[in-house]
Amino acid sequence: MAEIIEMPKLSDTMTTGTLVNWLKQEGDSVSAGDMICEVETDKATMEVECFEDGVILKHYAKEGESVAIGQPICAVGEKGEEAPAVEAGGGASSDDSGKSAKESESKAEPAKEPESSKEPKEAPKSEETKGEKEDKQPKAEDAQKEEAKDASDDEDAKADAGDDKDVKVSPLARKLAKEKGLVLSMIKGTGPGGRIVRDDVLKAEKEGTAKPQPKQAPAAAAAGPAAPFIEEKTIPVTNMRSSIARALVGSKTQAPHFYLQIEVDGKPITDLRAALNHKLSNLPAEQGGVKFTVNDLILKAAAEAVRRVPAINREWKGDKIVQHGGVQLAFGVAIDDGLLTPVIRDAHAKSLRQIAFEAKDLIGKARNKKLKPNEMSGSTLTVTNLGMFGISDFYGIINPPNAAILSVGATVKTPIVDENDNITIGYRMKVGLSGDHRVIDGAVGAQYLQALKDILETPSVMLV
Repeated sequence: MAEIIEMPKLSDTMTTGTLVNWLKQEGDSVSAGDMICEVETDKATMEVECFEDGVILKHYAKEGESVAIGQPICAVGEKGEEAPAVEAGGGASSDDSGKSAKESESKAEPAKEPESSKEPKEAPKSEETKGEKEDKQPKAEDAQKEEAKDASDDEDAKADAGDDKDVKVSPLARKLAKEKGLVLSMIKGTGPGGRIVRDDVLKAEKEGTAKPQPKQAPAAAAAGPAAPFIEEKTIPVTNMRSSIARALVGSKTQAPHFYLQIEVDGKPITDLRAALNHKLSNLPAEQGGVKFTVNDLILKAAAEAVRRVPAINREWKGDKIVQHGGVQLAFGVAIDDGLLTPVIRDAHAKSLRQIAFEAKDLIGKARNKKLKPNEMSGSTLTVTNLGMFGISDFYGIINPPNAAILSVGATVKTPIVDENDNITIGYRMKVGLSGDHRVIDGAVGAQYLQALKDILETPSVMLV
Protein backbone atom coordinates (compact mmCIF):
# COMPACT_ATOMS: atom_id res chain seq x y z
CA MET A 1 0.00 0.00 0.00
CA ALA A 2 1.32 3.40 -0.91
CA GLU A 3 2.67 5.57 1.90
CA ILE A 4 2.27 9.33 1.99
CA ILE A 5 5.36 11.33 3.00
CA GLU A 6 4.47 14.47 4.91
CA MET A 7 6.34 17.73 5.48
CA PRO A 8 8.50 17.04 8.57
CA LYS A 9 9.23 19.48 11.40
CA LEU A 10 12.91 20.30 10.87
CA SER A 11 13.41 22.98 13.52
CA ASP A 12 11.88 23.99 16.82
CA THR A 13 10.27 27.11 15.38
CA MET A 14 9.33 25.76 11.97
CA THR A 15 5.66 25.95 10.97
CA THR A 16 5.97 25.67 7.20
CA GLY A 17 8.70 24.59 4.82
CA THR A 18 9.41 25.67 1.27
CA LEU A 19 10.12 22.74 -1.03
CA VAL A 20 13.24 24.01 -2.77
CA ASN A 21 14.21 21.06 -4.94
CA TRP A 22 13.07 17.52 -5.63
CA LEU A 23 16.03 15.11 -5.51
CA LYS A 24 13.84 12.17 -6.56
CA GLN A 25 11.40 12.50 -9.43
CA GLU A 26 8.12 10.68 -10.00
CA GLY A 27 8.94 7.14 -11.09
CA ASP A 28 12.36 7.07 -9.39
CA SER A 29 13.13 4.16 -7.08
CA VAL A 30 13.95 5.06 -3.47
CA SER A 31 15.23 3.19 -0.46
CA ALA A 32 15.02 4.00 3.22
CA GLY A 33 17.71 6.55 3.97
CA ASP A 34 17.64 8.21 0.55
CA MET A 35 17.25 11.99 0.44
CA ILE A 36 14.19 12.82 -1.62
CA CYS A 37 14.03 16.63 -1.53
CA GLU A 38 15.46 19.83 -0.08
CA VAL A 39 13.31 21.99 2.20
CA GLU A 40 13.97 25.54 3.32
CA THR A 41 12.97 26.01 6.94
CA ASP A 42 12.96 29.23 8.90
CA LYS A 43 16.68 28.76 9.56
CA ALA A 44 18.31 26.64 6.86
CA THR A 45 17.85 24.50 3.79
CA MET A 46 17.84 20.83 4.73
CA GLU A 47 17.45 17.50 2.97
CA VAL A 48 14.44 15.31 3.76
CA GLU A 49 15.09 11.63 4.27
CA CYS A 50 12.83 8.85 2.98
CA PHE A 51 11.95 6.02 5.36
CA GLU A 52 10.22 3.79 2.81
CA ASP A 53 11.35 1.50 0.01
CA GLY A 54 9.59 1.75 -3.32
CA VAL A 55 8.92 4.18 -6.13
CA ILE A 56 8.00 7.84 -5.99
CA LEU A 57 4.41 7.60 -7.23
CA LYS A 58 3.45 11.24 -7.13
CA HIS A 59 4.64 14.66 -6.01
CA TYR A 60 1.93 16.53 -4.13
CA ALA A 61 4.01 19.68 -3.73
CA LYS A 62 5.76 21.65 -6.44
CA GLU A 63 9.23 23.16 -6.21
CA GLY A 64 9.01 26.62 -4.64
CA GLU A 65 5.74 25.81 -2.88
CA SER A 66 5.30 26.47 0.84
CA VAL A 67 3.87 23.46 2.69
CA ALA A 68 2.67 23.33 6.31
CA ILE A 69 4.08 20.71 8.67
CA GLY A 70 2.15 17.47 8.34
CA GLN A 71 0.85 18.17 4.86
CA PRO A 72 1.63 15.52 2.20
CA ILE A 73 4.51 16.17 -0.14
CA CYS A 74 4.71 12.85 -2.04
CA ALA A 75 3.61 9.22 -2.12
CA VAL A 76 5.86 6.14 -2.17
CA GLY A 77 4.60 2.70 -3.18
CA GLU A 78 5.07 -0.18 -5.56
CA LYS A 79 5.70 0.42 -9.24
CA GLY A 80 2.42 0.75 -11.13
CA GLU A 81 0.43 1.40 -7.98
CA GLU A 82 -1.99 4.29 -8.08
CA ALA A 83 -1.04 7.20 -5.83
CA PRO A 84 -3.64 8.09 -3.19
CA ALA A 85 -5.65 11.18 -3.98
CA VAL A 86 -5.05 14.07 -1.63
CA GLU A 87 -7.57 16.68 -0.68
CA ALA A 88 -6.72 20.36 -0.86
CA GLY A 89 -6.45 20.61 2.92
CA GLY A 90 -4.03 17.70 3.09
CA GLY A 91 -4.47 14.06 3.96
CA ALA A 92 -5.45 11.20 1.75
CA SER A 93 -8.98 11.03 0.49
CA SER A 94 -10.77 7.85 -0.37
CA ASP A 95 -10.35 6.30 -3.76
CA ASP A 96 -14.06 6.74 -4.27
CA SER A 97 -13.75 10.47 -4.09
CA GLY A 98 -11.10 10.37 -6.73
CA LYS A 99 -13.25 8.20 -8.93
CA SER A 100 -16.22 10.45 -8.31
CA ALA A 101 -14.19 13.36 -9.44
CA LYS A 102 -13.28 11.57 -12.66
CA GLU A 103 -16.88 10.52 -13.19
CA SER A 104 -18.02 14.02 -12.53
CA GLU A 105 -15.60 15.27 -15.13
CA SER A 106 -16.76 12.69 -17.68
CA LYS A 107 -20.42 13.54 -17.16
CA ALA A 108 -19.91 17.22 -17.38
CA GLU A 109 -22.08 18.78 -20.05
CA PRO A 110 -20.35 20.39 -22.96
CA ALA A 111 -20.11 24.09 -22.77
CA LYS A 112 -23.20 25.80 -24.11
CA GLU A 113 -22.93 27.76 -27.25
CA PRO A 114 -22.88 31.45 -26.52
CA GLU A 115 -26.24 33.14 -26.90
CA SER A 116 -24.86 35.53 -29.45
CA SER A 117 -24.00 32.65 -31.76
CA LYS A 118 -27.64 31.53 -31.76
CA GLU A 119 -28.95 34.77 -33.14
CA PRO A 120 -30.14 34.45 -36.76
CA LYS A 121 -27.72 35.80 -39.21
CA GLU A 122 -28.76 38.91 -41.07
CA ALA A 123 -30.27 38.18 -44.44
CA PRO A 124 -28.17 39.32 -47.37
CA LYS A 125 -29.26 42.53 -48.91
CA SER A 126 -30.76 42.49 -52.39
CA GLU A 127 -28.81 44.10 -55.17
CA GLU A 128 -31.41 46.82 -55.37
CA THR A 129 -31.17 47.62 -51.71
CA LYS A 130 -27.44 47.58 -51.96
CA GLY A 131 -27.52 50.03 -54.82
CA GLU A 132 -29.81 52.35 -52.93
CA LYS A 133 -27.42 52.24 -50.03
CA GLU A 134 -24.48 53.11 -52.25
CA ASP A 135 -26.44 56.03 -53.69
CA LYS A 136 -27.35 57.32 -50.24
CA GLN A 137 -23.96 56.77 -48.68
CA PRO A 138 -22.14 59.74 -50.27
CA LYS A 139 -24.96 62.08 -49.35
CA ALA A 140 -24.80 61.02 -45.75
CA GLU A 141 -21.03 61.39 -45.73
CA ASP A 142 -21.26 64.82 -47.25
CA ALA A 143 -23.75 65.85 -44.61
CA GLN A 144 -21.49 64.60 -41.85
CA LYS A 145 -18.52 66.49 -43.33
CA GLU A 146 -20.56 69.67 -43.51
CA GLU A 147 -21.66 69.28 -39.92
CA ALA A 148 -18.09 68.66 -38.83
CA LYS A 149 -16.88 71.70 -40.79
CA ASP A 150 -19.55 73.91 -39.27
CA ALA A 151 -18.68 72.73 -35.81
CA SER A 152 -14.99 73.35 -36.49
CA ASP A 153 -15.63 76.83 -37.83
CA ASP A 154 -17.82 77.59 -34.86
CA GLU A 155 -15.14 76.43 -32.44
CA ASP A 156 -12.50 78.42 -34.30
CA ALA A 157 -14.68 81.51 -34.17
CA LYS A 158 -15.24 81.16 -30.46
CA ALA A 159 -11.60 80.57 -29.89
CA ASP A 160 -10.61 83.60 -31.95
CA ALA A 161 -13.24 85.71 -30.24
CA GLY A 162 -12.00 84.83 -26.82
CA ASP A 163 -13.71 87.20 -24.35
CA ASP A 164 -15.43 89.03 -27.31
CA LYS A 165 -17.84 86.22 -28.17
CA ASP A 166 -20.76 87.95 -26.36
CA VAL A 167 -20.04 91.41 -27.80
CA LYS A 168 -22.62 92.84 -30.18
CA VAL A 169 -20.78 93.33 -33.44
CA SER A 170 -21.53 93.20 -37.12
CA PRO A 171 -19.93 90.37 -39.09
CA LEU A 172 -17.87 92.85 -41.09
CA ALA A 173 -16.63 94.62 -37.98
CA ARG A 174 -15.69 91.28 -36.36
CA LYS A 175 -13.76 90.24 -39.45
CA LEU A 176 -12.00 93.59 -39.67
CA ALA A 177 -11.08 93.56 -35.97
CA LYS A 178 -9.65 90.10 -36.32
CA GLU A 179 -7.51 91.15 -39.29
CA LYS A 180 -6.14 94.14 -37.39
CA GLY A 181 -5.70 92.20 -34.17
CA LEU A 182 -8.03 94.39 -32.09
CA VAL A 183 -10.01 93.32 -29.07
CA LEU A 184 -13.72 93.91 -29.62
CA SER A 185 -14.54 94.30 -25.95
CA MET A 186 -12.27 97.38 -25.91
CA ILE A 187 -14.13 99.06 -28.78
CA LYS A 188 -17.14 101.26 -28.10
CA GLY A 189 -20.02 100.47 -30.45
CA THR A 190 -22.01 103.26 -32.03
CA GLY A 191 -24.48 101.12 -33.93
CA PRO A 192 -28.03 100.24 -32.85
CA GLY A 193 -28.08 99.00 -29.28
CA GLY A 194 -24.31 99.68 -28.98
CA ARG A 195 -23.44 97.33 -31.79
CA ILE A 196 -19.88 97.67 -33.11
CA VAL A 197 -19.74 98.55 -36.75
CA ARG A 198 -16.94 98.94 -39.29
CA ASP A 199 -16.25 102.61 -38.49
CA ASP A 200 -15.90 101.83 -34.79
CA VAL A 201 -13.13 99.36 -35.57
CA LEU A 202 -11.28 101.75 -37.84
CA LYS A 203 -11.55 104.52 -35.23
CA ALA A 204 -10.20 102.25 -32.49
CA GLU A 205 -7.28 101.28 -34.70
CA LYS A 206 -6.49 104.90 -35.41
CA GLU A 207 -6.69 105.94 -31.78
CA GLY A 208 -4.88 102.85 -30.58
CA THR A 209 -7.48 102.11 -27.92
CA ALA A 210 -8.13 98.45 -28.69
CA LYS A 211 -4.70 96.95 -29.08
CA PRO A 212 -4.51 93.43 -27.75
CA GLN A 213 -2.42 92.70 -24.69
CA PRO A 214 0.80 90.87 -25.43
CA LYS A 215 0.35 87.17 -25.02
CA GLN A 216 2.07 85.66 -22.04
CA ALA A 217 4.51 82.90 -22.60
CA PRO A 218 3.00 79.56 -21.67
CA ALA A 219 3.98 78.43 -18.23
CA ALA A 220 6.65 75.82 -18.13
CA ALA A 221 5.25 72.40 -17.85
CA ALA A 222 5.17 71.25 -14.28
CA ALA A 223 7.82 68.72 -13.55
CA GLY A 224 6.24 65.30 -13.31
CA PRO A 225 7.31 62.53 -10.97
CA ALA A 226 10.76 61.17 -11.73
CA ALA A 227 10.85 57.86 -13.50
CA PRO A 228 11.89 55.00 -11.21
CA PHE A 229 15.52 54.02 -11.59
CA ILE A 230 14.76 50.34 -11.08
CA GLU A 231 11.74 48.17 -11.67
CA GLU A 232 9.48 47.99 -8.64
CA LYS A 233 8.85 44.48 -7.42
CA THR A 234 7.24 42.59 -4.56
CA ILE A 235 9.51 40.26 -2.60
CA PRO A 236 7.81 37.28 -0.93
CA VAL A 237 8.61 36.75 2.75
CA THR A 238 10.75 33.65 3.14
CA ASN A 239 10.48 31.34 6.11
CA MET A 240 13.82 32.68 7.33
CA ARG A 241 12.79 36.33 7.09
CA SER A 242 9.49 35.55 8.79
CA SER A 243 11.32 33.81 11.64
CA ILE A 244 13.76 36.71 12.02
CA ALA A 245 10.86 39.15 12.16
CA ARG A 246 9.03 37.19 14.86
CA ALA A 247 12.15 36.69 16.98
CA LEU A 248 13.34 40.29 16.86
CA VAL A 249 9.91 41.82 17.41
CA GLY A 250 9.52 39.51 20.39
CA SER A 251 12.93 40.51 21.72
CA LYS A 252 12.42 44.23 21.28
CA THR A 253 8.94 44.21 22.82
CA GLN A 254 9.53 41.76 25.67
CA ALA A 255 13.13 42.36 26.73
CA PRO A 256 13.70 45.85 28.20
CA HIS A 257 16.91 46.82 26.42
CA PHE A 258 19.55 49.09 27.89
CA TYR A 259 22.63 50.23 26.00
CA LEU A 260 26.27 50.78 26.92
CA GLN A 261 29.30 51.59 24.81
CA ILE A 262 33.03 51.57 25.38
CA GLU A 263 35.94 52.72 23.21
CA VAL A 264 38.80 50.28 22.76
CA ASP A 265 42.30 50.79 21.44
CA GLY A 266 42.14 48.63 18.32
CA LYS A 267 45.84 48.70 17.53
CA PRO A 268 46.93 45.82 19.81
CA ILE A 269 44.63 43.22 18.23
CA THR A 270 45.43 44.60 14.77
CA ASP A 271 49.14 44.18 15.48
CA LEU A 272 48.63 40.73 17.02
CA ARG A 273 46.61 39.54 14.04
CA ALA A 274 49.23 40.84 11.61
CA ALA A 275 52.03 39.13 13.54
CA LEU A 276 50.19 35.80 13.75
CA ASN A 277 49.19 35.81 10.09
CA HIS A 278 52.76 36.73 9.09
CA LYS A 279 54.01 33.55 10.72
CA LEU A 280 51.09 31.17 10.17
CA SER A 281 49.05 32.09 7.12
CA ASN A 282 51.51 30.60 4.60
CA LEU A 283 51.91 27.28 6.40
CA PRO A 284 49.84 24.25 5.37
CA ALA A 285 47.09 23.29 7.77
CA GLU A 286 48.89 20.15 8.94
CA GLN A 287 51.77 22.34 10.09
CA GLY A 288 49.50 24.69 11.99
CA GLY A 289 48.76 27.12 9.19
CA VAL A 290 45.84 29.41 9.81
CA LYS A 291 44.78 32.90 8.84
CA PHE A 292 43.02 34.84 11.57
CA THR A 293 40.43 37.56 11.12
CA VAL A 294 39.79 40.43 13.50
CA ASN A 295 36.45 38.78 14.26
CA ASP A 296 38.24 35.61 15.43
CA LEU A 297 40.10 37.63 18.05
CA ILE A 298 36.94 39.45 19.12
CA LEU A 299 35.06 36.15 19.53
CA LYS A 300 37.87 34.73 21.63
CA ALA A 301 38.01 37.89 23.74
CA ALA A 302 34.23 37.90 24.23
CA ALA A 303 34.35 34.34 25.56
CA GLU A 304 37.35 35.09 27.80
CA ALA A 305 35.64 38.15 29.28
CA VAL A 306 32.77 35.95 30.49
CA ARG A 307 35.28 34.19 32.76
CA ARG A 308 35.81 37.53 34.52
CA VAL A 309 32.12 38.58 34.58
CA PRO A 310 30.01 35.38 34.43
CA ALA A 311 26.83 37.28 35.32
CA ILE A 312 26.61 38.43 31.70
CA ASN A 313 26.04 34.82 30.66
CA ARG A 314 22.46 34.54 31.92
CA GLU A 315 19.02 33.68 30.64
CA TRP A 316 15.55 34.86 31.68
CA LYS A 317 13.19 31.96 32.46
CA GLY A 318 10.15 33.89 33.68
CA ASP A 319 10.16 32.71 37.29
CA LYS A 320 13.92 32.24 37.54
CA ILE A 321 17.22 33.31 36.03
CA VAL A 322 19.71 30.74 34.82
CA GLN A 323 23.42 31.55 34.85
CA HIS A 324 25.12 29.25 32.38
CA GLY A 325 28.37 27.54 33.27
CA GLY A 326 29.80 27.58 29.75
CA VAL A 327 29.87 30.03 26.87
CA GLN A 328 27.85 28.99 23.83
CA LEU A 329 28.91 31.88 21.62
CA ALA A 330 26.68 32.90 18.71
CA PHE A 331 27.83 35.32 16.04
CA GLY A 332 25.97 37.01 13.23
CA VAL A 333 26.49 35.92 9.62
CA ALA A 334 24.77 37.99 6.93
CA ILE A 335 23.52 36.04 3.94
CA ASP A 336 21.63 37.17 0.84
CA ASP A 337 18.14 36.90 2.26
CA GLY A 338 18.60 37.01 6.00
CA LEU A 339 20.82 36.74 9.04
CA LEU A 340 21.97 33.57 10.76
CA THR A 341 23.61 33.14 14.14
CA PRO A 342 25.62 29.91 14.26
CA VAL A 343 26.95 28.87 17.66
CA ILE A 344 30.49 27.98 18.70
CA ARG A 345 30.01 25.39 21.43
CA ASP A 346 32.02 25.74 24.65
CA ALA A 347 33.88 28.75 23.30
CA HIS A 348 35.34 29.39 26.77
CA ALA A 349 37.34 26.15 26.49
CA LYS A 350 38.61 26.58 22.92
CA SER A 351 41.82 28.13 21.69
CA LEU A 352 42.00 31.04 19.29
CA ARG A 353 42.95 28.59 16.56
CA GLN A 354 39.95 26.33 17.27
CA ILE A 355 37.58 29.27 17.31
CA ALA A 356 38.99 30.53 14.00
CA PHE A 357 38.58 27.12 12.31
CA GLU A 358 35.09 26.58 13.72
CA ALA A 359 33.92 30.07 12.82
CA LYS A 360 35.15 29.66 9.24
CA ASP A 361 33.35 26.31 8.92
CA LEU A 362 30.09 27.70 10.32
CA ILE A 363 30.24 30.77 8.08
CA GLY A 364 30.60 28.52 5.03
CA LYS A 365 27.63 26.40 6.07
CA ALA A 366 25.54 29.48 6.80
CA ARG A 367 26.19 30.99 3.36
CA ASN A 368 25.32 27.65 1.72
CA LYS A 369 22.28 27.22 4.00
CA LYS A 370 23.65 23.95 5.28
CA LEU A 371 23.58 24.69 8.98
CA LYS A 372 21.78 22.13 11.09
CA PRO A 373 19.34 23.19 13.82
CA ASN A 374 21.73 22.15 16.59
CA GLU A 375 24.38 24.45 15.09
CA MET A 376 22.10 27.46 15.48
CA SER A 377 20.46 26.91 18.85
CA GLY A 378 21.40 27.03 22.52
CA SER A 379 23.48 30.22 22.51
CA THR A 380 24.15 32.12 25.73
CA LEU A 381 25.86 35.23 24.31
CA THR A 382 25.95 36.78 20.82
CA VAL A 383 28.46 38.94 18.97
CA THR A 384 27.56 40.92 15.86
CA ASN A 385 30.25 42.74 13.91
CA LEU A 386 29.61 45.33 11.18
CA GLY A 387 33.12 46.74 11.20
CA MET A 388 33.90 45.19 7.81
CA PHE A 389 31.16 47.43 6.35
CA GLY A 390 32.74 50.58 7.81
CA ILE A 391 30.10 50.99 10.54
CA SER A 392 31.78 52.66 13.49
CA ASP A 393 29.16 52.06 16.19
CA PHE A 394 25.68 50.59 16.59
CA TYR A 395 23.57 48.51 18.94
CA GLY A 396 22.22 45.07 18.10
CA ILE A 397 18.86 43.64 19.18
CA ILE A 398 19.24 40.95 21.82
CA ASN A 399 19.20 37.42 20.40
CA PRO A 400 16.71 35.51 22.61
CA PRO A 401 17.18 33.90 25.09
CA ASN A 402 20.54 35.67 25.63
CA ALA A 403 20.82 38.43 28.20
CA ALA A 404 23.18 40.54 26.07
CA ILE A 405 24.55 41.09 22.60
CA LEU A 406 27.85 42.74 21.70
CA SER A 407 27.95 45.02 18.65
CA VAL A 408 31.41 45.69 17.25
CA GLY A 409 32.28 48.56 14.93
CA ALA A 410 35.20 49.28 12.66
CA THR A 411 38.64 50.26 13.92
CA VAL A 412 38.96 53.90 12.94
CA LYS A 413 42.10 56.01 12.64
CA THR A 414 41.48 59.08 14.78
CA PRO A 415 43.32 61.84 16.72
CA ILE A 416 43.66 61.07 20.43
CA VAL A 417 45.19 62.73 23.49
CA ASP A 418 47.94 60.57 24.99
CA GLU A 419 49.07 60.36 28.61
CA ASN A 420 51.34 63.39 28.10
CA ASP A 421 48.45 65.50 26.77
CA ASN A 422 49.83 65.38 23.26
CA ILE A 423 47.53 64.83 20.29
CA THR A 424 48.60 61.75 18.38
CA ILE A 425 47.12 59.36 15.85
CA GLY A 426 45.26 56.45 17.39
CA TYR A 427 43.13 53.48 16.29
CA ARG A 428 39.83 53.25 18.08
CA MET A 429 37.10 50.63 18.00
CA LYS A 430 33.69 51.11 19.63
CA VAL A 431 31.97 48.13 21.22
CA GLY A 432 28.32 48.42 22.19
CA LEU A 433 26.32 46.21 24.51
CA SER A 434 22.55 45.78 24.50
CA GLY A 435 21.42 44.20 27.76
CA ASP A 436 18.16 42.67 28.99
CA HIS A 437 17.39 44.61 32.16
CA ARG A 438 15.27 41.75 33.49
CA VAL A 439 18.39 39.65 33.78
CA ILE A 440 21.37 41.97 34.15
CA ASP A 441 21.86 45.54 35.30
CA GLY A 442 23.89 48.34 33.83
CA ALA A 443 26.73 47.75 36.29
CA VAL A 444 27.10 44.15 35.15
CA GLY A 445 27.16 45.27 31.53
CA ALA A 446 29.74 47.94 32.32
CA GLN A 447 31.97 45.46 34.17
CA TYR A 448 31.80 43.06 31.27
CA LEU A 449 32.71 45.77 28.73
CA GLN A 450 35.61 46.87 30.93
CA ALA A 451 36.88 43.27 31.08
CA LEU A 452 36.53 42.93 27.32
CA LYS A 453 38.43 46.17 26.75
CA ASP A 454 41.25 44.98 28.98
CA ILE A 455 41.56 41.73 27.02
CA LEU A 456 41.40 43.39 23.60
CA GLU A 457 44.05 45.92 24.58
CA THR A 458 46.34 43.18 25.94
CA PRO A 459 45.39 40.38 23.54
CA SER A 460 48.35 38.18 24.37
CA VAL A 461 46.36 36.99 27.42
CA MET A 462 44.12 35.12 25.00
CA LEU A 463 47.02 32.95 23.91
CA VAL A 464 47.73 31.40 27.31
